[in-house]
Amino acid sequence: MKRLPLNALLACAVLFGGGAAIAQDRGPTERQSLLDLAFTLGESHALRQVCEGGGDQYWRSRMVRLTEVEKADQAFDAQLRERFNTGFAARQGQFPQCDEASREAEQQVARKGQALAAKLSKSMVTRASPDQAAPDSVAEN
Repeated sequence: MKRLPLNALLACAVLFGGGAAIAQDRGPTERQSLLDLAFTLGESHALRQVCEGGGDQYWRSRMVRLTEVEKADQAFDAQLRERFNTGFAARQGQFPQCDEASREAEQQVARKGQALAAKLSKSMVTRASPDQAAPDSVAEN
């Protein structure tokens, strides 16, 4: 089975190149989407480690980047980190070996993350002024 480009999961999530204190500028729906995305990144981290090994920090590093870019206040930053850890714990140990089932689970989580990222991206573009270009992704390809 071909893997989805998992970078797409975060391509929109860490796309906010403009503006400081972004998390504080977000409404409740966007903040909840960020929390859901943090959970999904945690799940992705756990599932990727099944095949790539415990030393793999691919999704954890993207979560760190998300918190850096969002510049959330201390309380919301703690919530984001807690949701990541909860997502990780929810999937850690679920698949004892790298196989078709673990890869399919990784793909399902990636699709969920892509939907969340698209939702966040759409709300960001909607809020952008007409003379402002859509934000660029800072995620790596």
